[in-house]
Amino acid sequence: METNPTLGFIGIGLMGKPMVLRLLNAGFNVNVWNRSSEKLTSVLDAGAHACNTISELTTTSDVILLCLADTAAVENVVHQGLMSSGSSDKLLIDLSSIHPETTKRLAQQLHENCGMGWVDAPVSGGVSGAEQGNLAIMAGGSDDNIAVARIVLAPLYSQLTHMGAVGSGQVTKICNQMIVSCNVLVIAEMMALAQQAGVDAEKIPQALAGGFADSKPLQIVGPQMATNSFEPIKWRVKILLKDLNMAVDIAQQHGNSIPMSGLAAQLLQLHGLNGYLEQDPATLINLFKQPDA
Repeated sequence: METNPTLGFIGIGLMGKPMVLRLLNAGFNVNVWNRSSEKLTSVLDAGAHACNTISELTTTSDVILLCLADTAAVENVVHQGLMSSGSSDKLLIDLSSIHPETTKRLAQQLHENCGMGWVDAPVSGGVSGAEQGNLAIMAGGSDDNIAVARIVLAPLYSQLTHMGAVGSGQVTKICNQMIVSCNVLVIAEMMALAQQAGVDAEKIPQALAGGFADSKPLQIVGPQMATNSFEPIKWRVKILLKDLNMAVDIAQQHGNSIPMSGLAAQLLQLHGLNGYLEQDPATLINLFKQPDA
């Protein structure tokens, strides 16, 4: 692997866009491909190079980074171009949050097909973390591939932890999402109760700062919930629901009971059915408001 590898980035969405901008600012040459080409404008203006196909991006890049919506999207991209164009001197780093079992299967298939390595490196910290370069990354892969990932992803993270073999990063991200989802839901029901009881809910994040109840989600979604400020959308209900559904699936595989996260998944599903799948999780307060509130 070259000391200054050319990067190929697939998935220029809420998280992908600020990531690419930081990588460009750090001096990397970045090739990009996105299913919706209109989303490429800002990164092309910053110096990225557009590729017409996934195969072209793979052929012209040393390290390919994926930041995609779900398991199916990653699987499609891998089979659409990476399998046929990859080689043993290239590395795939998947920043998406997808199913651990699919991660292990795809990594094995890619290695058997063309010798290409795989690091699963899901992130936590949201859009603000991507913009500021202080994401937490939980990574799975071989020691050699993780060493490359640490260098390539350096502009993006404040902490990268090697969790074990391929797939372990995805399991860790699901654990992260179990905590985040339950936290956001209890914040939503707490804020709704505070408002109904006549408390100035806008002051709650400040009042609880530094105490045992404090958390990053409280400081981010609390003010949004208190003021009904749900835009711009920083993350989406459907992403939390996707990750909680994977948690339920993994728990069933291992015979574990996760009643809190299971209930959170049901509540997120209900919220989604009410039309909020594409909305910010701060809208979860609407689950708990009384009809006339």
